[in-house]
Amino acid sequence: QVQLVESGGGLVQAGGSLKLSCAASGSIISIASMGWYRQAPGKQRELVAAITRAGSTNYADSVKGRFSISRDNARTTVYLQMNSLKPEDIAAYYCNARVWSGQSYWGKGTQVTVSS
Repeated sequence: QVQLVESGGGLVQAGGSLKLSCAASGSIISIASMGWYRQAPGKQRELVAAITRAGSTNYADSVKGRFSISRDNARTTVYLQMNSLKPEDIAAYYCNARVWSGQSYWGKGTQVTVSS
Protein backbone atom coordinates (compact mmCIF):
# COMPACT_ATOMS: atom_id res chain seq x y z
CA GLN A 1 0.00 0.00 0.00
CA VAL A 2 1.11 3.51 -0.83
CA GLN A 3 -0.45 6.66 0.56
CA LEU A 4 -0.09 10.00 -1.23
CA VAL A 5 -0.79 13.48 0.09
CA GLU A 6 -0.66 16.50 -2.21
CA SER A 7 -0.20 20.12 -1.22
CA GLY A 8 0.60 23.45 -2.81
CA GLY A 9 -2.38 24.19 -4.99
CA GLY A 10 -4.11 27.53 -4.98
CA LEU A 11 -5.01 30.62 -6.93
CA VAL A 12 -2.43 32.44 -9.02
CA GLN A 13 -2.50 35.06 -11.74
CA ALA A 14 -1.69 34.13 -15.31
CA GLY A 15 2.06 34.08 -15.77
CA GLY A 16 2.63 33.21 -12.15
CA SER A 17 4.10 30.12 -10.52
CA LEU A 18 3.06 27.41 -8.10
CA LYS A 19 4.88 24.42 -6.68
CA LEU A 20 2.99 21.25 -5.86
CA SER A 21 4.28 18.63 -3.47
CA CYS A 22 3.32 14.99 -3.08
CA ALA A 23 4.46 13.08 -0.03
CA ALA A 24 4.42 9.30 -0.31
CA SER A 25 4.30 6.90 2.60
CA GLY A 26 3.82 3.20 3.10
CA SER A 27 5.55 0.76 0.75
CA ILE A 28 7.94 3.32 -0.77
CA ILE A 29 10.33 0.69 -2.05
CA SER A 30 7.62 -0.76 -4.30
CA ILE A 31 7.20 2.48 -6.26
CA ALA A 32 8.40 2.31 -9.85
CA SER A 33 7.34 5.77 -10.91
CA MET A 34 5.48 8.81 -9.67
CA GLY A 35 3.70 11.48 -11.58
CA TRP A 36 1.21 14.27 -11.72
CA TYR A 37 -2.07 14.11 -13.57
CA ARG A 38 -4.71 16.76 -13.94
CA GLN A 39 -8.40 16.82 -14.64
CA ALA A 40 -10.28 19.90 -15.77
CA PRO A 41 -14.08 20.08 -15.51
CA GLY A 42 -15.70 18.01 -18.24
CA LYS A 43 -12.39 16.58 -19.42
CA GLN A 44 -10.55 13.32 -18.95
CA ARG A 45 -7.68 13.02 -16.54
CA GLU A 46 -4.39 13.51 -18.35
CA LEU A 47 -0.74 12.97 -17.57
CA VAL A 48 1.17 16.16 -16.82
CA ALA A 49 4.60 14.85 -15.85
CA ALA A 50 6.16 11.70 -14.49
CA ILE A 51 9.48 10.55 -13.07
CA THR A 52 10.72 6.99 -12.87
CA ARG A 53 12.65 5.47 -10.01
CA ALA A 54 15.75 5.81 -12.16
CA GLY A 55 15.07 9.51 -12.61
CA SER A 56 13.80 9.61 -16.18
CA THR A 57 11.14 12.22 -16.78
CA ASN A 58 8.45 12.86 -19.35
CA TYR A 59 6.03 15.70 -19.85
CA ALA A 60 2.83 16.46 -21.67
CA ASP A 61 3.52 18.63 -24.71
CA SER A 62 1.31 21.34 -23.29
CA VAL A 63 3.57 21.88 -20.27
CA LYS A 64 7.04 21.31 -21.71
CA GLY A 65 9.31 24.22 -20.94
CA ARG A 66 6.95 25.52 -18.24
CA PHE A 67 6.62 22.69 -15.72
CA SER A 68 9.34 20.68 -14.05
CA ILE A 69 9.02 17.47 -12.02
CA SER A 70 11.58 16.59 -9.39
CA ARG A 71 11.91 14.58 -6.19
CA ASP A 72 13.85 14.53 -2.97
CA ASN A 73 16.84 12.26 -2.44
CA ALA A 74 14.81 9.85 -0.33
CA ARG A 75 12.35 9.44 -3.23
CA THR A 76 9.47 10.04 -0.84
CA THR A 77 8.38 13.43 -2.10
CA VAL A 78 7.76 14.52 -5.66
CA TYR A 79 7.41 18.12 -6.71
CA LEU A 80 5.85 19.85 -9.68
CA GLN A 81 7.17 23.33 -10.31
CA MET A 82 4.72 25.16 -12.53
CA ASN A 83 5.81 28.39 -14.17
CA SER A 84 4.14 30.68 -16.70
CA LEU A 85 0.75 29.37 -15.67
CA LYS A 86 -2.12 29.83 -18.10
CA PRO A 87 -5.88 29.70 -17.63
CA GLU A 88 -5.85 26.40 -19.53
CA ASP A 89 -3.82 24.92 -16.68
CA ILE A 90 -6.82 25.20 -14.38
CA ALA A 91 -7.59 21.73 -13.04
CA ALA A 92 -7.49 19.43 -10.10
CA TYR A 93 -3.98 18.01 -9.93
CA TYR A 94 -3.52 14.45 -8.69
CA CYS A 95 -0.39 12.68 -7.58
CA ASN A 96 0.06 9.14 -8.83
CA ALA A 97 2.38 6.36 -7.80
CA ARG A 98 2.77 3.21 -9.84
CA VAL A 99 4.28 0.17 -8.18
CA TRP A 100 6.21 -2.61 -9.85
CA SER A 101 3.11 -4.85 -10.00
CA GLY A 102 1.39 -2.25 -12.17
CA GLN A 103 -1.07 -1.06 -9.55
CA SER A 104 -1.61 2.67 -9.27
CA TYR A 105 -2.28 4.75 -6.20
CA TRP A 106 -3.78 8.22 -6.20
CA GLY A 107 -3.82 11.20 -3.92
CA LYS A 108 -7.00 13.14 -3.25
CA GLY A 109 -5.95 16.02 -5.48
CA THR A 110 -5.22 19.70 -5.12
CA GLN A 111 -6.91 22.48 -7.06
CA VAL A 112 -4.97 24.90 -9.25
CA THR A 113 -6.79 28.00 -10.43
CA VAL A 114 -5.28 30.60 -12.74
CA SER A 115 -6.89 34.01 -13.09
CA SER A 116 -6.56 35.84 -16.38
